[in-house]
Amino acid sequence: MNYRHAFHAGNHADVFKHVTLARLIALITRKDTPFAYLDSHAGVGLYDLRGDQASRTGEWLEGIGRVWQAQSVPALLDDYLGVLRAMNPDGELRHYPGSPELARVLSREQDRLHLNEKHPADGELLKDNMRGDRRVAVHRGEGWFVPRALLPTHEKRVLLLIDPPFEQPDELERCVQALDEAHGRMRQAIVAIWYPIKDRRQLKRFYQRLEKSGAPKLLRAELYVHNPDDAERLTGSGLVISNAPWGLEEELRELLPWLAQTLGQSQGGWTLDWLIAER
Repeated sequence: MNYRHAFHAGNHADVFKHVTLARLIALITRKDTPFAYLDSHAGVGLYDLRGDQASRTGEWLEGIGRVWQAQSVPALLDDYLGVLRAMNPDGELRHYPGSPELARVLSREQDRLHLNEKHPADGELLKDNMRGDRRVAVHRGEGWFVPRALLPTHEKRVLLLIDPPFEQPDELERCVQALDEAHGRMRQAIVAIWYPIKDRRQLKRFYQRLEKSGAPKLLRAELYVHNPDDAERLTGSGLVISNAPWGLEEELRELLPWLAQTLGQSQGGWTLDWLIAER
């Protein structure tokens, strides 16, 4: 309950996560049928990069700050950057969207959003930031209960983002449990789990649990800004995506090298493979 994402908003991990989220939504919305977006640990939705919390760390300078200043940007970033440009119309980067705001802007009139944030203050801010959009429901419960509380949805298509603060040692294990619970309730759900890359030994156990999960298929994408074997600091972040829509793997193969080059600090790199091939 102590984690506040505002300190880390717009950093390299946020950029990677949100670029991928934007591409997931773009691929999902190629079909007219509605989908539901679920966010288990939503945060506040909107961030001020010049505010007190983000300014204290300055992490965004090495993340979205680099992308914002890049001279040549892949066209696949257009949706993501379009949201940022609309939030910063004078061209000076100050406001940054969390995953709830990104999903709200990129989704359509027929889609629905269920956003959950347990932190009392952040939950209230999230509710205020989403006020006025009738498609959005804000929940204030335990994020790990989202699959059992909200699935199955009326919509036949679902995108669930699981992005916990990783303050507790069992949260990687709980991610796998939530993945299995989601697919037990909606086999066709797209589930994206974000995770930090720091302790490679712990991640190896995480991968093994994921391979034994009930996911129909599971794509792993990782972006490194330092040597991934350096256990002394956050070296990058990853996403595992179950039921990844057709086209996402190809798009990530184009985006990851550019992101690694643009966001790499001491050593940029990336990985993309299937933990579970389609069954």
